Amino acid sequence: MKATAHPSAERLRKARFYAILDAAYLVPAQFAPICRAVIEGGADIVQVRAKSADEATIRALIESILPQFEGNDIPLIVNDHLNIALDYPRCGLHVGQDDMPVAKARSELGPDRILGLSTHSVEQAKVALELAGFLSYFCIGPVYPTRTKPDYVPVGLKLAREVNALNAGVLPLFCIGGINRKNVAEVRAAGAERIVVVSDVLHSTDPAAAVREMRSVMPCED
Repeated sequence: MKATAHPSAERLRKARFYAILDAAYLVPAQFAPICRAVIEGGADIVQVRAKSADEATIRALIESILPQFEGNDIPLIVNDHLNIALDYPRCGLHVGQDDMPVAKARSELGPDRILGLSTHSVEQAKVALELAGFLSYFCIGPVYPTRTKPDYVPVGLKLAREVNALNAGVLPLFCIGGINRKNVAEVRAAGAERIVVVSDVLHSTDPAAAVREMRSVMPCED
């Protein structure tokens, strides 16, 4: 099954800041208040990521923040777990290189849900673009060293620029990995239009202000 444009396509095109609520940095009780803060700060997309948690815990985390997505069109993304995403009508899915194949994930999700993919090289980015009929967006990274993915070699700004040029607007492209308030300006200067940020927001004493500061650096569209 080949996907067609879904209702969130325009929302993703305009998106600039992607926040990840990561259980590696937060205890369950922090998910709701931090989610509220990143939305207040202007996050365009929010993902729940809990790599080592069981399914019951992940469902509880999602349900703790679901009320904050009522009355808005901010996408809520589940990392890796297709079966969990399917149980929540407004949830999309993000997969990595070692997870379920993109075409199969799209077949299971149907045409209208958001589906994203992580890439770490030009070759993987080219494959992502070949899968543009199935994908809603893709990420390239880690741009800088990051404790979130300590085993991954940073791709650097040079590769981010190369992938951005290769993409040429085919899919919404997000740069991810080690991006923070100190380096976001140079990420933007390298041509990035969209960023994913994890630790700098989650460790901040004022997550809303952290999101707002970084988002202000990125280009805006009405």
